[in-house]
Amino acid sequence: MAWIQMNFASESLKRLVSANVIIPADMRLGPQPNMDKPFKTLYLLHGYSGDWTDWLRGSEIEEFAQMNNIAVVMPSGENSFYVDIEHSGRLYSTYLARDLVNFTRKIFPLSDKREDTIIGGLSMGGYGALYNGLKHNDVFGHVIALSSALVVETAITSTDEPNMMGTNRGYFIDVFDDLDKVMESDKNLELLAQQVLESGGPIPDLYIACGYNDMLVYGNRKLSNHLKSIGFDHVYEEGAGTHDMKFWNTFIKRGLDRLNLVDNSNVMVPPFWVDASSDSPNPVVV
Repeated sequence: MAWIQMNFASESLKRLVSANVIIPADMRLGPQPNMDKPFKTLYLLHGYSGDWTDWLRGSEIEEFAQMNNIAVVMPSGENSFYVDIEHSGRLYSTYLARDLVNFTRKIFPLSDKREDTIIGGLSMGGYGALYNGLKHNDVFGHVIALSSALVVETAITSTDEPNMMGTNRGYFIDVFDDLDKVMESDKNLELLAQQVLESGGPIPDLYIACGYNDMLVYGNRKLSNHLKSIGFDHVYEEGAGTHDMKFWNTFIKRGLDRLNLVDNSNVMVPPFWVDASSDSPNPVVV
């Protein structure tokens, strides 16, 4: 397992940016075909108030990368919701889908195929994964969105009153711009999904999951129901849990496992491997 901390200049953000990269060592036994095949890649996004170290510090993503034989790239998105904040020149969506993807493909042995490129995230990063997976459907073939913070409607009704999270009306205006028009913009994921269907372009594979006891579950159910109503194929799951890393550990693994990235019969399991879903209940698939 190689863990690389990198800095590079982002044209879209006009500054140096940081990211963590995991490149798994091959642990298969005996001769294997296509040993020099480029890695499938997961671009993995943190949540609100987090940074590029969150997944490494709190989750088992290194083990999941090893077991699935995929590279994982973990950038910082600050509190941007991973959208282009055009009025201030902070183009986080363009940074993710263009600068970061292109740079990491030049530096590391990563596949440039859409079907080998996954975007995932938790909370704010779940929104970012859905938004960028839909908006840049030419780049990302798969989306894993966990406990997604689907806050556009909340933003509309927000006030200027300060709060503990710092997510008052001024913050939402900074991120989403004119809140009177946000529901008619591509920041509204329901509208963005409809636009993707109507465009005739490639349809990303969507996996969405949220905990029963998560305050965000209602918004995730609403999005899933809307996707079903417009005929947008996706997988939606709920399971026991709340807005915490125990849930995200379990369901990032489920999201990766369903993609059948490797034939695990040929993988040597490290002695430290723990099945994060072993004590989880059977989730609901909607």
